[in-house]
Amino acid sequence: MKFGFLLISSLFLLFSGEPVRAQSAAALTNELIWYSGEFRTESVSGVNSMNDGLHYTSLENNNGSSEIVKYRFDNGNKVGIVATSEDIFGKGNAFKAIEDYTFSSDEGLILVATDMESIYRYSTQSNYYIYNVSTKLAKPLSDFSLGKQRLAEPSPKGDKIAFVRNNNIFVLDIRSGEERQVTHDGEMNAIINGATDWVYEEEFGFDKGFYWSPDGSKLAYYRFDESEVKEFSMAMYGELYPQDYTFKYPKAGEANSLVEIYVYDILTGSNRSVALPDKENTYVPRIKWSQSSNGLCIMALNRHQSQLKFYLTDLGGQSRGDIKVSQIYEESSETYIDINDNLYFLKDGKSFLWNSERDGYNHIWQFSLDPNSKPRQITSGSWDVIDFYGVDEKNGIVYYSSSQVSAIESHIYAKGLTKRIFRKLSSRKGHNEAVFSKTFDYYINYHSDANTPYYITMNDREGREVRAIKDNAALKATLDQYQPSPKEFFTFTNREGVALNCWMIKPQDFNPSKKYPVLVAIYGGPGHNTVVDSWEGKNYLWHQMLAQMGYVVVSCDPRGTQYRGREFKHATYQQLGKLETEDFIDFAKHLQELSFVNPDRIGMQGWSYGGYMTSLCMTKGADYYKAGIAVAPVTNWRFYDTIYTERFMRTPQENPEGYDDNSPIYHVDKLKGNYLLIHGSADDNVHYQNAMEMINALVNANKQFDLFIYPDRNHGIYGGNTRLHLYTMMTDYLKNNL
Repeated sequence: MKFGFLLISSLFLLFSGEPVRAQSAAALTNELIWYSGEFRTESVSGVNSMNDGLHYTSLENNNGSSEIVKYRFDNGNKVGIVATSEDIFGKGNAFKAIEDYTFSSDEGLILVATDMESIYRYSTQSNYYIYNVSTKLAKPLSDFSLGKQRLAEPSPKGDKIAFVRNNNIFVLDIRSGEERQVTHDGEMNAIINGATDWVYEEEFGFDKGFYWSPDGSKLAYYRFDESEVKEFSMAMYGELYPQDYTFKYPKAGEANSLVEIYVYDILTGSNRSVALPDKENTYVPRIKWSQSSNGLCIMALNRHQSQLKFYLTDLGGQSRGDIKVSQIYEESSETYIDINDNLYFLKDGKSFLWNSERDGYNHIWQFSLDPNSKPRQITSGSWDVIDFYGVDEKNGIVYYSSSQVSAIESHIYAKGLTKRIFRKLSSRKGHNEAVFSKTFDYYINYHSDANTPYYITMNDREGREVRAIKDNAALKATLDQYQPSPKEFFTFTNREGVALNCWMIKPQDFNPSKKYPVLVAIYGGPGHNTVVDSWEGKNYLWHQMLAQMGYVVVSCDPRGTQYRGREFKHATYQQLGKLETEDFIDFAKHLQELSFVNPDRIGMQGWSYGGYMTSLCMTKGADYYKAGIAVAPVTNWRFYDTIYTERFMRTPQENPEGYDDNSPIYHVDKLKGNYLLIHGSADDNVHYQNAMEMINALVNANKQFDLFIYPDRNHGIYGGNTRLHLYTMMTDYLKNNL
């Protein structure tokens, strides 16, 4: 359950009479924020470093036509247009979109995706074209009448392309045009080859399930057997007779897919299974080739996600039967182990890098392939590594971002693998992210802070700014017309003496002698912080609109959130909702003590985990919160998926009290204030079932509440005017009920 892309918000207002604004400020409206395009943010997307490390390409729109444009890193000069929509799709198709693109390893071919359809959070299917950069000729990857393709990727030699169609893997020989089918048993809601099932995609964060070996001679892939996983159905409306969409969804405590790893030999056509121990009770969250095409590394995680093992194959010494493995790494925890994408095999062929919380914080470690050797800690300190950008092995430097300055900030660093090198590359306060060139000579720095939209620069390896790419000057000028109130950061101390990070936006004409209603905007769960010194786009503007209307808007990151070390993040283990609710009750008490807060007009709004927290605070915290809006909330963890829920709670069979004691459906009798429940009927993530069970509980307790359902909308609740309608409804609800 990861909801960064939702830009979780909170709302809550009770204000009678006409809105009050600073006299000279233009008035923000939901139409301006969610519909007009008035606050469009400039960015740089589809960036790919070229092999030389001196150039990069960017996917751009030119009057409706897609273009892959090549630039120099150092001066930003446009070198040329690599390909356009018309080049790839033919004359008369200038406005057909290039939606994604991938270069072959020698950059002679480009694999282009178009007609893209979303499946779940990350997964899509498309029609792919192969474009030859030299001849400027393009052709379809496959026969489109057979169905759209997924996850297409060129081999390292650029002579073949692997892809998935209808749950089977295919390999195209580019020279001969021969399309070879690697697997034949793929079937919807039964067998998946080369891709992932729903729960792996959502909770382990990837959908691509095949990987070329370094020399292109082999293809390692996942095979999911979903036969024993129970099905979930959602009614899809819009026709005379609604259709059911049915898919496999393992709820907490129920059966998962049986996952196997296979290696396909391109030359011989052999397909062999990897002999992993205890396949029935093991997750395989990642596989990755080492520097050798004989060494495939498989990560194995037990169902409790508390024991992680790395296995390595030796394909050079095995030619028949199941592929045997040897263990090269093991890590265990009394709670759980987070999986990341930071496994990196060094070119020495003897060691690898991996992020671990083994010392209490998320740091980069170097481990030997000999499991008996002592590991080396590359980064250390009472802070967490946030992103791992890669290793410049030529110069022996690791690049990463971390919370070393503060849990609310992100900065970019360079650290020597063996040499005493340490440099903080980012200089601007706030949030910094990097996209490095392949040689690490340059990187694009995406900087913002809580009150300033993105300032995107080109920097050299020392962190020096080479040039500005996008400064969002036009957006800044537009914002000035509305005179936004600054988002101010502060901390408060909860009942356990723990300082929690918070922010506050006050009305523009703030008068400390007045009493203001307060909206607590929250998420509050693992994997997402709301208290960050970064630009939050439209949610920031919506909160500013509420401030213009006379509300104080605040947020707080309770225990269980990230970037403050393992102990803080794991504090909620086996009792999701308990400590967070205590923290939000303490937060409401803190707000009530502020001289400018109306203690009887404190409200809350949140989405997903934030909707769960809102529902708990409106019930268990009913004495402190007058109104609440819960969007797409979990109402009982028994309804949510295995991987996410059991990571934090174990199974319902093992921990029934942990599941039930903090489920809002068992506390509805405490509800006192105004409660609005919102859900999408086609939410494949947090099922509509959560809303239905909450409704039943509220009705049984004879509690009045408000409800709105968005037909056929998923967890994001978007499309057309949907976001405008949603935020208008929430704004009106706050005005009338808080």
